Amino acid sequence: MKRAEDLDVFKLSHKLTLEIYKITEKFSASERFGLISQMRRAAASIPMNLMEGAYRMSRKEFQHFVSIAKGSCGEIRYQLLLAKDLQYLKEDNYEELESSYERISMMLTKLYKSL
Repeated sequence: MKRAEDLDVFKLSHKLTLEIYKITEKFSASERFGLISQMRRAAASIPMNLMEGAYRMSRKEFQHFVSIAKGSCGEIRYQLLLAKDLQYLKEDNYEELESSYERISMMLTKLYKSL
């Protein structure tokens, strides 16, 4: 099986996780245990599940963790919309991140089907 670190989807999702951490530092302190925490967990869940799945013993298990990562991708996409509507994110930041997570979602689907 492939190493998760070598997958383009892992590299991109890790990069975006770092970006989500930076962006959420600017959110209202009242969101520390709410939206900030949820966004960080959802973003980090994607590369974490790819890593965990790659270390499993079967392709079926890896596929299961890719599916979980895809669910987390959907979660962060909604959280980005919410952050934009709450005016924590500017429209251009939102569109850039949304586009990147849409790409990740497609990459995860392709990976899932290839396993």
